[in-house]
Amino acid sequence: MIHFDAIFLVDDDPINNLINKRLLSKVEITERIQEFLEGQFAIERLNEEPLDKTLLIFLDINMPVMNGWEFLEAYMEQHPNRKDKIVILSSSIDFQDRQKAKGYPVVSGFLEKPLTLDKIHMQLSKYRIKE
Repeated sequence: MIHFDAIFLVDDDPINNLINKRLLSKVEITERIQEFLEGQFAIERLNEEPLDKTLLIFLDINMPVMNGWEFLEAYMEQHPNRKDKIVILSSSIDFQDRQKAKGYPVVSGFLEKPLTLDKIHMQLSKYRIKE
């Protein structure tokens, strides 16, 4: 079974974070799930994570202050050597958002809200094949 050193939930909706945290704790892929209501706080927290630690980051696109695209730009600029898995988790059904996400090599998936156990398992199965 794949294991992550931590999961970051980056979403400005605390209810979404609560529900997603409960779902993700059921799959037992980490002992540490952290929530961030702003992308900037998650970027800053990444500075404290050792490079050899692999994180799974669920990222919302539509957020105030720093949206998901700005988060990705900052991540690539500030953390080019990290090996984290970033999954866009958005209510957006816009094809252009999916295409734009594919342009970021750090993005390993695009899931529509709400997150479900099936979607989590589907995403995790991609990592088992690669590693």
